[in-house]
Amino acid sequence: MGVSRATLSRRFTHLVGEPPLAYLTRWRLELAGRRLRDTADALPAVARSVGYTSVSAFSRAFTRQWGTPPSRHRTGHHPP
Repeated sequence: MGVSRATLSRRFTHLVGEPPLAYLTRWRLELAGRRLRDTADALPAVARSVGYTSVSAFSRAFTRQWGTPPSRHRTGHHPP
């Protein structure tokens, strides 16, 4: 892109409203939430599908984002 990381981050934050890493994390966890609701995929598979290599790291990030652990998030939804 021809700009420094700092400049890219500043421009991205200005345009999108949040820093690039926060946006990426939120987007990945939104995808994970959708998969938990819409599929019966095992938690490790969901974590891997959104880029986490550790289920515990995924679970901590998910809980921080949504206020509930992934297993509880799924409990309220019935996969097809």
